Amino acid sequence: MSKIRTFLWQVLYDAFGHFFSDDGWAFASHIALSGLMALFPFLIFATSLASFLGANAFADTAVHVIFDTWPETIARPIAGEVMNVLTVQRGGLLTISVIAAAYFASNGIEALRIALNRAYRVNDTRSVIFCRLQSLGFVIIATLGLMAISVLLVLAPLAVRLAEQWFPAISPYTGGLDIWRYIIAVAVLVVGLLSVHIWLPAGKRSLADILPGIGLTLLAWLAGSILFAKYLQTFANYVSTYAGLASIMVAIVFLYIIAAIFILGAEINAAILRYRNRMAWRAKRKS
Repeated sequence: MSKIRTFLWQVLYDAFGHFFSDDGWAFASHIALSGLMALFPFLIFATSLASFLGANAFADTAVHVIFDTWPETIARPIAGEVMNVLTVQRGGLLTISVIAAAYFASNGIEALRIALNRAYRVNDTRSVIFCRLQSLGFVIIATLGLMAISVLLVLAPLAVRLAEQWFPAISPYTGGLDIWRYIIAVAVLVVGLLSVHIWLPAGKRSLADILPGIGLTLLAWLAGSILFAKYLQTFANYVSTYAGLASIMVAIVFLYIIAAIFILGAEINAAILRYRNRMAWRAKRKS
């Protein structure tokens, strides 16, 4: 029991100490603002690419996948504005504006990279060109993934109706298909976290090295989202302070909290790795 207490104390002290001493809050604000500014360019680029490839249901699917994991009071106004932007007709895929949108969308990925490098305490010696191309690759892969999901969500009801015709006994169990939308949103979130922790920061880490921080991140995100939503319903009155900017300010504060938790997840992983290295070094000295 004392070993577990010592492990928890040293890991938490190391993680939170480095977070506060290494400007963790400043990096959280950088991620929040960069993420919000990258959201619309990403969705504009992704919708243009999806329309070019014939995935016309992409906009609605993308909005659901991205915002179904947000508290409803925060997501509803932002999602509405996103849909207004995405339903504007654009004049083709290969235009300067759409290419620029892909580049600006990758800025959000770069913000995550910088924060992860600081949290894992590594110096990134890779070239700027490689890093930017990798970030653009993340944007394109995310777009293709959302396109595949949009196609699946369109085909799923057809497949279910066909299955019900052949196997009527399954009819009572196919009424809650909307649950799959939320399952897919959570799955996308988990895959995204795994991807950015493995490939964005410099150095190499195994899946076992990053799972503790990712698990804590997901739990803390869930708790933080619930508490923040309760706070908005009970105490906060952003409309009286920010008027028409209220929904944007709420989104920024929410993303700021989410970003701080994300960085702390990486700090936890780094602290656990440092603890293991210290224990291995001490064991080696004793032997």
